[in-house]
Amino acid sequence: MPSPYSLPLHALRLAGKCALPLILWFSVGELARWVVLYIATEISHGSWWQARLVVTLMLVTVVILISMTVVTGMFLSLREALWETQARRQGPDGQDKEKFWVSLNRVAPAFAVIYLAWELYLKDAGDFYSMDRFHNLDDDFYTTILNNIAKGTNDEVTYGMGLVGLDWKVSLGAMAVVFGLRMLFSRMVEKGSGKFAGVASAFAEFAFVFCGLNALFTFTALRGDWASHRAVVSGATEAWSHAKETVPGWEAFWNWVGDAWPHVVDGLAVPLTWLAIAVLVFGASVDDTRRALRGTRLEQGMDRLEGSHDVTQRAVDRAIGGFMERWVPVVNAFRITFRGGMALFGLMCLLYVGIHVGVEYLDRSVRWLIGSEIEYMWLFASKPVVFIGDLLTTCLSYCVLAAAFDIAATRARLRGEDITA
Repeated sequence: MPSPYSLPLHALRLAGKCALPLILWFSVGELARWVVLYIATEISHGSWWQARLVVTLMLVTVVILISMTVVTGMFLSLREALWETQARRQGPDGQDKEKFWVSLNRVAPAFAVIYLAWELYLKDAGDFYSMDRFHNLDDDFYTTILNNIAKGTNDEVTYGMGLVGLDWKVSLGAMAVVFGLRMLFSRMVEKGSGKFAGVASAFAEFAFVFCGLNALFTFTALRGDWASHRAVVSGATEAWSHAKETVPGWEAFWNWVGDAWPHVVDGLAVPLTWLAIAVLVFGASVDDTRRALRGTRLEQGMDRLEGSHDVTQRAVDRAIGGFMERWVPVVNAFRITFRGGMALFGLMCLLYVGIHVGVEYLDRSVRWLIGSEIEYMWLFASKPVVFIGDLLTTCLSYCVLAAAFDIAATRARLRGEDITA
C-alpha cells in the first residue's frame, strides 16, 4: 500500500524513467508550434485580408491540436511507467497496449470540452500575438498610423489583429460552415465510425470557437448594451451599489474574494483540471455528471431530471451546460485523488504550485546571472531560457499528476475498489 507522502519520490521516479520521451515530445511540439505560428503571422498580413484571416484562424486551431497531441503523447509515455498500468496488463483481464492514434482519437472530444471550458486556448492565442508582435516590429500599429498621416493614405491596420480582425459577417459564415462539420464529426464519434473522427471533432470544436469569436464579440456587445437598459439589470445594479454603501464591510469582503479567488483557482482548480486531462489519457472518464454527484443530495435531483420531459432536460442543459463542462471534470478528478487520501490531494496541489513558483524564481535567477549591457540581446537570448523553464515546469508537473493518479489508483485497487467507479 503506497503512502500518499511518497508522491514526491514517485514523481521523481517517473521523471527519471520517462525523461527522454518527455523531453522529445515537448521539444518536437514546441518546434511544430513555432513553425505553424510563424506561418500564421506571415499569412495574416497582405491583400485579401479577410480571406487570410480565415486561414490564420485555421492555423491557430492546428496549433491547439499540436498542443493536444503533445499533451497526449507525454501522458501516454508516463502511463507506461505507472504501477497501475502494469497491474492491469498482468491482471486477469490482461489489457493490451493502446495505440497512440487510438488514444488520441478517444481523448480528443473530451479534451476539447475541457480545453475550451477552462479557456486554456488563451496561451495559444497569446503566443500568436507575441509572435506577430516580434515578427512585424517594423509594421506595428503606430508605424502604420504615422505613414497614413504622412502619405495621406488609408492603409488598414493589420498588426496584432490576426484573431480579432475578421468581419463579423465573414465570421458568422465561417462559423456556420464549421458548425456543420462539427455536427457531422460528432455524429461519427457517437456511432463509433471514422478512424480519426475524434480528432476531426476536436478540430471542428476549436475552429467553431475561433471562427465565431468576432461575431460573438459583436453580438455580445449588442446584447450587453441591450441588457444594461433592462429594469431587472438596473435594479440589481442599484441594489448592489446600495449594499456597498450601507452594509459594513461589504465592499472589503468582496474585494478580498476578488483577490483570493484567482489564487484558489490556480492552486486547486488548475491542478485538478490537468489531472482530469491526465485521467482521460490514462483510460478513465471524467465527464460523467452522475459520478461527480454520487453520494450527495444532488444525485436525487439528477434522477428527477433524467425522468423529466425532454424539453426540461434541454432547458437545464442550456442553462448550466457551461458550468457543468467546467466543473464536472474537476470534481471527478478530485474524487479520484481523494481515493488516495486528503493528504495526497493536498500534497499534489502543493507540489504543482511549488514547481511553477520555483521555476519562475529559477528563471529570474538565471536572467540575473547572465545579465547584459548589449541592447536587444534578450530578444533572442530569452528563447532558450524560456524553453528550458517551460520544459522543466511541464515535465515535472505532469510527473506529479501521473504519480498522484498512480498512488490513488493503486491504493484503491489494493482495497478492492475501482478507481473509475
